[in-house]
Amino acid sequence: MVVVAVSAVTSVVSVSLYGKWMHKGDNNQADTSKTQVHFARFEEGVDNAGPVDFTKAATLCSQAVVHIQTHIGERQVKLQSDDNDPFAQFFGDNSRVIPEQRGSGSGVILSEDGYIVTNNHVIKDADNITVTLANHKTYKATLVGTDAKTDLAVLKIDAGNLPFLLYGNSDDINVGQWVMAIGYPWNLDITVTAGIISAKTRTIQSETNPDRGETFIQTDAAVNLGNSGGALINTKGELVGINSALTSPTGTYAGYSYAIPVNIVKKKVNDIIRGATVKTSKS
Repeated sequence: MVVVAVSAVTSVVSVSLYGKWMHKGDNNQADTSKTQVHFARFEEGVDNAGPVDFTKAATLCSQAVVHIQTHIGERQVKLQSDDNDPFAQFFGDNSRVIPEQRGSGSGVILSEDGYIVTNNHVIKDADNITVTLANHKTYKATLVGTDAKTDLAVLKIDAGNLPFLLYGNSDDINVGQWVMAIGYPWNLDITVTAGIISAKTRTIQSETNPDRGETFIQTDAAVNLGNSGGALINTKGELVGINSALTSPTGTYAGYSYAIPVNIVKKKVNDIIRGATVKTSKS
């Protein structure tokens, strides 16, 4: 109660004195004998657009990000059955050959007829690739081509009228700009995280590709295993990067992640689809 009372009294006195000072200021000329104070300011001002809302972008863009699962080899699996089943001798050993799952990642639909971009390391050495859309429909994917230097790959599924993302311009992004990462980490369903661009033109090395020459977008949007190949989008819902790597002492997210700039992605994807010889940009 003492704190509240003192605060209230102080407020009343402050308001009273402030009112008298303002009244005096209205009736008197400014004292030009005193040194004027110039406050620091931004010449162009700061656009206070209010809280960032990714709701619409997340809803629309998530439909164009897919879950990629890769398999390599096959293995014989014996299904569980009753050893005393008298009919077992008539129907064989009750076993089945299934693909050996190798891993999973994410991808981004780039056209309504089913072209998808992902990371090369997601599909490397896979015998078969399956793509699951946000609506849970699953397709067998064909590998169109890869560019190991930039860690990009293009897939194609036999489908039409698909939702797809529009390219943004990664040259126009700025440090401090809000972005959102969309993908399938840890084999979870579609997941979105948000952060800011914390640096541009980062050059990194990875165990899977130590000679990577392109520069990366660094963000603090949370990215984990399975996010590789997923989308990095801006607040307009435009694709500005393909999530590709993270820096971590443990292998899980520890504060920073890296995306391939979309201007590089756009060029390489076009080269791959056209069947051109892909050359790595060192910009």
